[in-house]
Amino acid sequence: MKIVATLAAAGFLAVSAFTAASAANRKVDVVNDTGLTMSEFYASNTGADDWEEDILGSDTLDAGDTFEIDIDDGTGACKFDFKAVFTNGTSHVQRAINVCSVSTFTYRR
Repeated sequence: MKIVATLAAAGFLAVSAFTAASAANRKVDVVNDTGLTMSEFYASNTGADDWEEDILGSDTLDAGDTFEIDIDDGTGACKFDFKAVFTNGTSHVQRAINVCSVSTFTYRR
């Protein structure tokens, strides 16, 4: 009986740890410090084959501006790839950003 209670307690701790990890804050301030206007922004789970939808939509992010995004795709993942596209046609990809521990990500020229 003692072993069953120990296993049940271990299972409870594992579920509690998983719940805490999956509830991690995934809010990130994206700062545009490039001197260019950002026209598109994508954040996709590092394991994904394709980029998710453009988070900016019809909006843009002017040079010097910041926007906050909650990057939670429901998988519990913490590592995401970011892609910014600018109005001059250039793009910048940054891979494996840990959105559970990074609260600000700055694009610089």
